[in-house]
Amino acid sequence: MANRKIPTDQGMSALRTWIRERDETKRPILLTAVRFTLEELAVLHPGRSVEVRVPPAGAVQIITGTTHRRGTPPAVVETTMHVWLQLATGIITWDEATGDGRIQATGERTDLTTFFPVIPGLKADRD
Repeated sequence: MANRKIPTDQGMSALRTWIRERDETKRPILLTAVRFTLEELAVLHPGRSVEVRVPPAGAVQIITGTTHRRGTPPAVVETTMHVWLQLATGIITWDEATGDGRIQATGERTDLTTFFPVIPGLKADRD
């Protein structure tokens, strides 16, 4: 199981602030919201076969299977912080984000359609 570094109340507060402020969110709050949702994804889907990258906020490895230890992993998913938070909160779907290139996903097991939203029940309106 992945270890949490951001307390749940702090992470949820940052996420709610991002939902209200979107592009106006201050960078430290944005980084906290992204890192918190990445941690949550790792808790929900533990493993080391797919690396999810959201630069510059962070990266986690998820899904059981082949373990990756060094170098470029065989399966990588990468996106921006705002796209990540839109996915994590259900504002956009995986198919929407991959369909127009907002997510780059390479390798096996990188269809993460069923993993979103990461935080169920958090209401966020679509853009």
